[in-house]
Amino acid sequence: MEPINVHDYERLARERLSPGAWAYYSGGSGDEVTLLEERAAFERLRLLPRVIRGVSSADLRTTVLGTPVRMPILVSPTGLHVLAHPEGERATARGAGEAGTLMALSTVVTPNLEEVAAVAAGHLWFQLYVYRGAREEAERLVRRAERAGYRAIVLTVDALRFGNKERELRPGAELLSDLHFAHFEGEDAIGELEPEALSWEDVAWLRSVTDLPIVLKGVLHPEDAALAVEHGASGVVVSTHGGRQLDGVPASIKALPAVVKAVGGRAEVYLDGGIRRGTDVLKALVLGARAVFVGRPVLWGLAVDGAAGVRGVLELLREELGLAMVLAGVSGVEGIGPDLLWKG
Repeated sequence: MEPINVHDYERLARERLSPGAWAYYSGGSGDEVTLLEERAAFERLRLLPRVIRGVSSADLRTTVLGTPVRMPILVSPTGLHVLAHPEGERATARGAGEAGTLMALSTVVTPNLEEVAAVAAGHLWFQLYVYRGAREEAERLVRRAERAGYRAIVLTVDALRFGNKERELRPGAELLSDLHFAHFEGEDAIGELEPEALSWEDVAWLRSVTDLPIVLKGVLHPEDAALAVEHGASGVVVSTHGGRQLDGVPASIKALPAVVKAVGGRAEVYLDGGIRRGTDVLKALVLGARAVFVGRPVLWGLAVDGAAGVRGVLELLREELGLAMVLAGVSGVEGIGPDLLWKG
């Protein structure tokens, strides 16, 4: 049976993935309080539709930092797609492009950023980790991304240390020992690297070495969002890192409104975390997100059917969002506003 929703893809993916890959993709940190809250927070929100507006179809097209996309649903930067499919990020990039949207490529990949760009069917952003003592390597990656045609740099700012992901520590959850990390020297190099304790001076440094727009991913506090704009960020991603970093923080969707208010239209605001339905996307847009990023569901699609599965997941979410918009009485993403949220 063909999957009819994202949850079907999840069930099928779990059957296909190794125990280690499933633990790596699905787990959160600590007691996974935030991981579970990401979904629960969406389920508690209610929409308040408008009627008698003559709406029979919805236009989902929009732009992100000036780049046109077919839907306000983007592909999150996630690591090690090769655990789901032999072609890894190359297949993901093809599927995302065929669906008409944009993919952010992680630093932690097996094919390098040039190999992914060579086969991508759509636009790409590059997600950057800055590791301690590896500033020059980070700059080289940024330069390579520029030359390869990436449209923005997504700096992850919430990984000062790696979260305590206990699922990955259980017996039987080991990852493949022969993984090759394309952007690091030696197979074990990534395990030896420690994240840089970033400061706002580091954001200024990044701004000085590239003309590409900079997006900060992992912002939850509104004051940090305001500082991001002051330091030249063109966008911020409200994100809990998929519940994989500090456990016990609010779900991204709960933190979103205060960040939107703090940014005040001076930069684009995106949301990452917990998206499983088109109605989730609509709720995020209602609360002020320009677009959402989707991570785990894309990996599930990749595990089930490679590039076609990635496209399938994105198309399902797109169709659900279009239906939700029509039923809410809005014909285009620009018409989505806070009046569609039930405040009771």
